Amino acid sequence: MFSTRFLLIGAFPLLVSACAGNGFMPDVTRLIEPSVIVKTDETAPDATPGTCWAKVVTDNVETVTERVVVQPAEIASDGTVIAPPIHREIERPVNGDGETWFQRPCEAQMTPQLVESLQRALQARGHYSGEITGEMDLRTRLAIRAYQQPQGIDSGVLSLSAAKQLGLIEVEIDPEES
Repeated sequence: MFSTRFLLIGAFPLLVSACAGNGFMPDVTRLIEPSVIVKTDETAPDATPGTCWAKVVTDNVETVTERVVVQPAEIASDGTVIAPPIHREIERPVNGDGETWFQRPCEAQMTPQLVESLQRALQARGHYSGEITGEMDLRTRLAIRAYQQPQGIDSGVLSLSAAKQLGLIEVEIDPEES
């Protein structure tokens, strides 16, 4: 039993390097899942009929640092401090649920051609490094999330505003502004 386990552990680095040498590397992006829940089957409050929305629900966990007295001060009967108190700082989590609604392209708009254009646009901006497949796979969703995070949308579901910024969806122009 020991020799078999040792053989497998010892052979693993050789197996990985052999695969890498052949140009094959396992797709580890499948192991990474975003930590947010996205619901696309609901409609945002006060949404215009016929529009599509997504909701990101996050479990916002913040840490609060508190100063706790571990040992109280020693005080003489005349009120002088013999030894100061001893404090320790502790961090404790504070939970609060966050909810973000955002408009998204509807399913009919998310064609393979649009997804290919999306992958190219994200690739040009350094967020996507996979093949242009036209499939909304995990690698594409992670790239979307990386692109949208600085804009306050922590989701792999493409927002309508991001699609417009990337030039994928037509932007309505107010005739009075032109």
